[in-house]
Amino acid sequence: MKFTCEQQSLVKALNTVSKAVTSRTTIPILKGILLNVKKGKLVLAASDLEISIEKSIDVNVIEEGSTVVMARLFSDIIRKLPNEEISISQESNGKIMIKTAFSEFNIVGLNSDEFPSIGNIVEEETDKLVFDKDILKDMIRKSSFAASADESKGVIVGVLMECKDNHLNMVALDGFRMAVIREKMIVDKEQNIIVSAKLLNEISKIISEEEPQNDVEMILDNKKALIKIDSTKVILRLLEGQFIKYRDILPKEKKCSVKIIRSDLQNSIERASLLAKEGKNNLIKMNIAGNLLTITSKSEEGDVKEEIIVEKTGEDIIIGFNSKYISDVLKVVDEEELLMEFNTPTSPCLIKQIEGSRFEYLVLPVRITA
Repeated sequence: MKFTCEQQSLVKALNTVSKAVTSRTTIPILKGILLNVKKGKLVLAASDLEISIEKSIDVNVIEEGSTVVMARLFSDIIRKLPNEEISISQESNGKIMIKTAFSEFNIVGLNSDEFPSIGNIVEEETDKLVFDKDILKDMIRKSSFAASADESKGVIVGVLMECKDNHLNMVALDGFRMAVIREKMIVDKEQNIIVSAKLLNEISKIISEEEPQNDVEMILDNKKALIKIDSTKVILRLLEGQFIKYRDILPKEKKCSVKIIRSDLQNSIERASLLAKEGKNNLIKMNIAGNLLTITSKSEEGDVKEEIIVEKTGEDIIIGFNSKYISDVLKVVDEEELLMEFNTPTSPCLIKQIEGSRFEYLVLPVRITA
């Protein structure tokens, strides 16, 4: 194996595939990156058995071949080299020589036959979903944060991707809040898949870094999904199980409705959170009376009161929240005006658009004493 390429091109490819490298494994080969040189291309691959990433770049191929290099060491060496042409070759003793005009490294290479098969998915048009790259990235940002981070919680560590009625719906929940994001999309057939929120966030990072020219494609089989982002392929394992019937959770009634400026609410909650963090459960209390929303928080360090002018219809209400759950929603939505709907002090709050139904966020309250 021998090839030459530009340092920056290799660095960018390593940044992409390294997202699938794991240090928490007893299988040494999984700490490595596969280098496969053939037909004028260098194909880099890494896998942690949950997500596999393959990236191809153009190189000058002198001799075809393949090897596995330790990801951290190889990446650190390439990043530290000057921005010029690099020569990489496998010597007769099995070691990998990395050479520039004034630098030379010799590192251990591992047998590529031991690298796990990333697996193939038949790319049938009937099982293909096509996403606008910016819309997909935005939907991931607006939903994945609401998924559970507790790996023991089963499918709710994932995001439901529901293709139905010419819409893509993405739903995430963790038992304390829920995010529902909807976008129009041409759907050939109705289907649901559940993808780990952590892996979806990696997909979003790749889209941001790769800046693909084309739409993002997803090809599905029974247990895996292949995601194509220009010259990058990502294969990830789908979560198995039945997702919660989220439509049954959405409130059917409201006794209080508040139209509010998002930035006003966000700034007030961030200030109130300075003391809420000193207390228990990031607790803030909202008192909605007339056209005034009063946010208060108390701790041993002191207390705070914030007032916001709102447009209210319906009854007055006093309700408590973990400030983080409200703040997380306000950080990802773009609309400047929002609608907050309440039923009782122990019922979830619904945050949505003034008009339309592109998103709905549900936040459970915290019981408070009057």
